[in-house]
Amino acid sequence: MRDIHYFCPDYEKSRNEKSRNMENPFKFGTIVEAEFFTDRREEVRYICQFLNSANHLILISPRRFGKSSLVAKAIGLSGRKSITVNLQQITSVADLAAKLLREFFKQHPLERIRHLLTHFRIIPTISTNALTGTMDVSFQPGVDGSMLLEDVMELIEKVHSEDDRIIVVFDEFQEILDLDSHLDKKLRAIMQTQHHINYILLGSQESMMTDIFERKKSPFYHFGQLMRLGKLPREDFYQYLTDRLESCFAEKSSTLANKILDYTNCHPYYTQQLASNVWQIGILQPEKSDVIISAISQIVTTHGLDYERLWMNFNRTNKWILQRLASDGHLQTGEHRTSTIYSALKRLQKEGYVIYSDHYELEDPFFKEWIIKSS
Repeated sequence: MRDIHYFCPDYEKSRNEKSRNMENPFKFGTIVEAEFFTDRREEVRYICQFLNSANHLILISPRRFGKSSLVAKAIGLSGRKSITVNLQQITSVADLAAKLLREFFKQHPLERIRHLLTHFRIIPTISTNALTGTMDVSFQPGVDGSMLLEDVMELIEKVHSEDDRIIVVFDEFQEILDLDSHLDKKLRAIMQTQHHINYILLGSQESMMTDIFERKKSPFYHFGQLMRLGKLPREDFYQYLTDRLESCFAEKSSTLANKILDYTNCHPYYTQQLASNVWQIGILQPEKSDVIISAISQIVTTHGLDYERLWMNFNRTNKWILQRLASDGHLQTGEHRTSTIYSALKRLQKEGYVIYSDHYELEDPFFKEWIIKSS
């Protein structure tokens, strides 16, 4: 029998007012920490244990699968000092050196290591940002970026010890191939002499990352332990969603959790996004009869112009493939050559529109929805 309070208007009013003052229990678009983190208990335990060794970790997964949040969680639990640089935000080798040094200063105040900077072959310009209180670092334009990077990485090594190893995380590591054609060789030459750093190298382009670390002629061949991150186990995600939806969907939380996971196919980012919108509608528009459909429609409408701009930039072959994937249709219809389809799929995968687990699928279920409605 249902709780009698469920039919009591005064109880409902009180419950809704309380819910409106609550923080949305779902988070997406940034590093997810603390109570927002969806437990990957086994993966976190594995990384924490791995960090007790002197080895390096390579973590590969499609974009938005939560690898950055996972690593941040494990590092936080380890209590170790760390530096993280996203190579997608880097414009040159000199810029990489500057950002590494800037992150280094967050762990080591300038006053304590100022004397070590005198050993740099090119002294950086260092200033304090009055607004943020952080250190800004820059080098003279036109200087040899490789030399700067070597000096910075040697400084990081020198300041630490066997009993005080630092963790250095390079996110989207495959981008080194675009920064400088020989950067992989230069980086590997520096890293192989270091003993006081654990490197964690993250990447979302599986073919490029596999080539970097599994091809025998690559400088990074078997550099560290390879780990691939898949989608979250459904049962873990189901419990996570159910627990957090109960605040505004007391009797429907388990049903809604299943419907959300069915729609997003357990994709971490889009599951959090849809759940966040479902929760928000439940708080602000409790009269909605089907909150899942309403939330999906709201997201697709919000991003409609962005999807349209993306669509206009695809060529005819890409549009055909995306339409076929959106409708779960077969690609081998004879309309395009197999080699053409394969090449297009690889480009779409590299650009992040398509992912592959046991089959090719659209990365964004809301873009898929837009394609179906627009076709």
